[in-house]
Amino acid sequence: MVQKYQSPVRVYKKPFELVMAAYERRFPTCPLIPMFVDSDVLSEHQSEDGATHCIERRCKLDVDAPRLLKRIAGVDFVYFIQKNCLNRRERTLHIESHNETFSNRVIIHELCCYSVHPENEEWTCFEQSASLDIKSFFGFESTVEKIAMKQYASSIKKGKEIIEYYLRELEEEGVTHIPRWTPSLASPSVISLPTRPELPVTPAIAIPTANAKDSLSSKDTTSPPGSSSEPLTGTPDDKLDADYIKRYLGDLTPLQESCLIRLRQWLQETHKGKIPKDEHILRFLRARDFNMDKAREILCQSLTWRKQHQVDYLLETWNSPQVLQDYYTGGWHHHDKDGRPLYILRLGQMDTKGLVRALGEESLLRHVLSINEEGLRRCEENTKVFGRPISCWTCLVDLEGLNMRHLWRPGVKALLRIIEVVEANYPETLGRLLILRAPRVFPVLWTLVSPFIDENTRKKFLIYAGNDYQGPGGLVDYIDKEIIPDFLGGECMCEIPEGGLVPKSMYRTPEELENEDIRLWTETIYQSASVFKGAPHELLIEIIDASSVITWDFDVCKGDIVFNIFHSKRAPQPPKKDTLGAHGITSPGGNNVQLIDKSWLLGQDYSMVESPLTCKEGESVQGSHITRWPGFYILQWKFHNMPACAATNLPRVDDVLATLQVSSHKCKVMYYTEVLASEDFRGSMTSLESSHSGFSQLSAATTSSSQSQSSSMISR
Repeated sequence: MVQKYQSPVRVYKKPFELVMAAYERRFPTCPLIPMFVDSDVLSEHQSEDGATHCIERRCKLDVDAPRLLKRIAGVDFVYFIQKNCLNRRERTLHIESHNETFSNRVIIHELCCYSVHPENEEWTCFEQSASLDIKSFFGFESTVEKIAMKQYASSIKKGKEIIEYYLRELEEEGVTHIPRWTPSLASPSVISLPTRPELPVTPAIAIPTANAKDSLSSKDTTSPPGSSSEPLTGTPDDKLDADYIKRYLGDLTPLQESCLIRLRQWLQETHKGKIPKDEHILRFLRARDFNMDKAREILCQSLTWRKQHQVDYLLETWNSPQVLQDYYTGGWHHHDKDGRPLYILRLGQMDTKGLVRALGEESLLRHVLSINEEGLRRCEENTKVFGRPISCWTCLVDLEGLNMRHLWRPGVKALLRIIEVVEANYPETLGRLLILRAPRVFPVLWTLVSPFIDENTRKKFLIYAGNDYQGPGGLVDYIDKEIIPDFLGGECMCEIPEGGLVPKSMYRTPEELENEDIRLWTETIYQSASVFKGAPHELLIEIIDASSVITWDFDVCKGDIVFNIFHSKRAPQPPKKDTLGAHGITSPGGNNVQLIDKSWLLGQDYSMVESPLTCKEGESVQGSHITRWPGFYILQWKFHNMPACAATNLPRVDDVLATLQVSSHKCKVMYYTEVLASEDFRGSMTSLESSHSGFSQLSAATTSSSQSQSSSMISR
């Protein structure tokens, strides 16, 4: 495979003629380039007016390679053929070189160019590109690639240092200006000035180097963005300036620079629509360790996703619902010591279930995406404010109040789906995650969530239990004391909602949520069903392995119901949907499925595996059942008939009033079920028994009754 390298634009803030004078001083020998041993002129030609001058040389290099490899290859030196073409009229120097040694095994080709800066004729640009194709090398192909990259990184660093060294030397000698070439000034003395060859550069290959940072060091990096002295502060259309990379993207190795430039050029040639900023492209490259093919794949998928869902316009079009403004316990709060924007999330005080049920997964995801978009915008602002690259933010998560109720399976599932979307489209945006006041239950949540988080991201997590964050190595190491929030013992007021239980009056059905325009997911966690008098709703679950765990979570939105679990060895007949004609009742907006045949006998055709559970309107129920046998399990929600008074055989007043509240003898439930392997269920410790949804320290405020206790205690 051919490996390619494309350098950023190196800018010398000196005129072309002065740079050529400094360039000439590198030859015939230079103590700063010990690997360049010698060179012989093979051919030379210049125009009659002296405007162009071409020279071809055979250059001798002493490559820093293991002695054993040199013995196997049978050579001590490597020879390159280099051709320099200087055009004084156009003020350009083109350098082309290729290897002569082992040309049948290794093909190295390099192009370099000195030219006048397109926006400032008193500056000089230098660009280079190279390719390496190793067909075979005695079984040492990988070693040769590593050696070549090491030499190449060294030559890039030395090349700039040497030019700047001789520019300073010329300045010390009083040479600060050399006149431009004109036909009348053409003479041998002028012609001979910049004709010496460029140092042949060793091959470029796609192997990361340990230390090539210094190759980007440059002068004059303190000019403010947009100033006239630095015209390349933005991303040029076809180039990347080394100063720009240093200032806005950070320290990159030569390989990383090349990957960024080549991926950007590929997008310009093939991508239709808005080209992302270099910072955005760089995040995807870092997320795939600068593997071009992998980074290009996930970047293209993300760009398609952004275009499909108009994510680029999210901050302008997204209006946060009032329920989020009141109950979502997160917000931006100044910045950390590194200048990164700081986001604070009080997860322990958040009613995750209430938010999912009131907003739906779509709106919650949209809100999380708006947070990420805002984070990118703040990173750009902080980059300008602090004068250094800031590409990610810090997140502080306070877990005080976290308990088992936060491990509500549908909520965790929604969280995992959100993490999946964020990981795919916002890689390398999290610089550090500080988790504070982690309770005992946190390892359980971490076990559930961590497999879905990228390994590089997990390394950025710092976890503190109890008050450990208050001592050395805690918050003060990462956040200035003056901005530590008041609820963490600081003196800074933090305007983040306190959270609390989302009122159930704000809960919405899946049908209501589906009518919204927001569609980032194609399915929803919850299903809804109608339960009628004489027509229960039933759900079939087939179990292959005994000791599996059936988990459920449902809300009684309307009326009172009785919840049952049955087992049968034989499969029920195909379900009859909306079988309500016999009752003269319609079922708008809800499904009703009946599975148990009227001819089946309880205890013979099927058996009850849990005691019936009566659930009142407005109650939320979670539960689980460990299956003892394989076969078919049926979850049933049945209309609850009000018992009559035993003494008078007449209905009670309360029962009559309750019955009147149920329009047409209809109940409504929203449910979610999942089947887990028993070992997975024990590991998650989720939904161990049916009970009402509590919430952190606010669980006492719930409206549910203590009567809803399931008989599924075996799941303990």
